[in-house]
Amino acid sequence: MDFWKVGLLCLLWAASVLAIGAVELGRHQPTERISGSAGDVLEDDPVGRLKVFVYELPSKYNKKILQKDPRCLTHMFAAEIFMHRFLLSSPVRTLNPEEADWFYTPVYTTCDLTPNGLPLPFKSPRMMRSAIQLISSNWPYWNRTEGADHFFVTPHDFGACFHYQEEKAIERGILPLLQRATLVQTFGQRNHVCLKEGSITIPPYAPPQKMHAHLIPEKTPRSIFVYFRGLFYDVGNDPEGGYYARGARAAVWENFKDNPLFDISTEHPTTYYEDMQRAVFCLCPLGWAPWSPRLVEAVIFGCIPVIIADDIVLPFADAIPWEEIGVFVDEKDVPQLDTILTSIPPEVILRKQRLLANPSMKQAMLFPQPAQPGDAFHQVLNGLARKLPHDRRVFLKPGEKVLNWTAGPVGDLKPW
Repeated sequence: MDFWKVGLLCLLWAASVLAIGAVELGRHQPTERISGSAGDVLEDDPVGRLKVFVYELPSKYNKKILQKDPRCLTHMFAAEIFMHRFLLSSPVRTLNPEEADWFYTPVYTTCDLTPNGLPLPFKSPRMMRSAIQLISSNWPYWNRTEGADHFFVTPHDFGACFHYQEEKAIERGILPLLQRATLVQTFGQRNHVCLKEGSITIPPYAPPQKMHAHLIPEKTPRSIFVYFRGLFYDVGNDPEGGYYARGARAAVWENFKDNPLFDISTEHPTTYYEDMQRAVFCLCPLGWAPWSPRLVEAVIFGCIPVIIADDIVLPFADAIPWEEIGVFVDEKDVPQLDTILTSIPPEVILRKQRLLANPSMKQAMLFPQPAQPGDAFHQVLNGLARKLPHDRRVFLKPGEKVLNWTAGPVGDLKPW
């Protein structure tokens, strides 16, 4: 970017700071309730509106896997573990399957980690098939609907497509045995084979205690305009560039690495959480998948999320007004990111900050231990409750079969 353009943008930002006022740009913002139906949905209490039966599976499907690698408790896919723990003690749990509205199968499909802590999805389809075969053989409830009143937590990069590379995930498609079930997953992208209709999109797991331990004084000014820490290129998996993040992250780096308004780097400092609390805008670009924990971190720390992921389906979109709290930038428009952000009026920035300061908004993005009213656990239950009652047509006639148990890649059919 030409030096005079950078100087002009800096002057525009400085003018915005003066217009908003130093105190108002601090973290101490009055809150604003979400208006309309979204605010009502966010504050819904699911207790009394549904009953969930939790299948008791052999520990090889969950607890033993976690014992083998406790790192699973802290990675961004850990919602599958904490959702299981929550349901075991939740008031919506029923021990009588005959009165259940929903059935939950606790399978930890992402807890197979490389030495670097990355989940390998290659065994996941066989593991999931094995669990479904078990419940269909030992209980009658799966066979009544072939899973239409069952839900599964599948927090892989591309959900129940079970692969971390999009092309291969698309080639695989959703595991055939899950085609009738409701999927609770982090992946969400419109018109994508890995997002089936009726899925519930959730935030990735971010450790609540860890984030709360890094809170800084509320009156600290937001002196950073744009903040991002993470990869811009994935040389190991995308040596030629352009495929990783569909080129969006590379475009951020190439266009703004020398722009003083942008605090961006691949380095991940120990002050990462504190820095987000000093920033006005936090970039949330896609990576291999459209979602990332930055979205959660931005909301928790009151940093306006700048969402760069075309067609993304965001967590709990019927309860959280993402258009009002965030900024959406098309991937093709990344080179104009500086102009887009400096053109946002101060009063719009302030309103987004007030909405982000709403405790209900933050609570909905977290899986705290123990669970708290309005948190992500309860938002999942709200989503399930809104699907009730089940359409009578999902119940099959005796002996009727819809799913093809032999469909899918040959490797998936091997015993687990």
